[in-house]
Amino acid sequence: MNRPLEDILFADPSPRAQAVTWTVSATVAVVLLAAIMYLFYAAGQFDSRLWEFFGRTTTWAFLAKGLLGTLASAAMAAVIALVLGLVLLLGRLSRLRIARLPSVAVIEFLRGVPTLLLIYVCFLVLPSVGVKLSTYWMLTLPVGLSTAALVAEVYRAGVLAVPRGQTDAARSLGLTEAQVFFQVVFPQALRYIVPALVAQLVIVVKETTFGYIVTYGELMQNAKVLIANYHALVPVYLVVAVLYCLVNYAISRASKQLGRPMH
Repeated sequence: MNRPLEDILFADPSPRAQAVTWTVSATVAVVLLAAIMYLFYAAGQFDSRLWEFFGRTTTWAFLAKGLLGTLASAAMAAVIALVLGLVLLLGRLSRLRIARLPSVAVIEFLRGVPTLLLIYVCFLVLPSVGVKLSTYWMLTLPVGLSTAALVAEVYRAGVLAVPRGQTDAARSLGLTEAQVFFQVVFPQALRYIVPALVAQLVIVVKETTFGYIVTYGELMQNAKVLIANYHALVPVYLVVAVLYCLVNYAISRASKQLGRPMH
């Protein structure tokens, strides 16, 4: 029996199709991993002299210090993004053009300018005009500002997803516009967007890797120090990649937990 084209393209795959897809994906992954491991072996990257320093507690302590630096920067950047994103949202939703237009301009500017360029502004431009920031803020502030624009749009998507009847009902009770937003609309919007907000942390963590530009002691910067000292580029980057994957996996799991329906 022939299936309609729409069913073939958009319908959920059958159990057999899912099994085939999983088998093919797993096989390809194993083959690629085996090929990569062989290339590393052929290039001598599994030589014990390139890995022995990972048996020292000082190495892991140094990496842990870098990881803490990464988490500290990412956490503060997330706070900046959440707070500033809410301010930008309020401005964008304002009926006053004097508040709405600047908010839209700031959001579009921050969305369009690469985070790396903002870091260079803090690193090179601000000191030339007498504004000196620590390496921590040279990294954290640009990452927070760049993410704030994305968070503002996530907030707006959540607010627009709230049924308009909720707003009308709240106004009919005599609530002010501020009460309607903060007591009725925004709490409901958060239920839609919390997973997306948590997922933004993955991007924030990744962008902290720009810390090497300002020599901030985050994970990637400490990895470069290890590479310079032990001349083990591939082993260090493999270990650091695993650490980043573990952190981002934990954030993704948290996002899925928060995204579950509340009963």
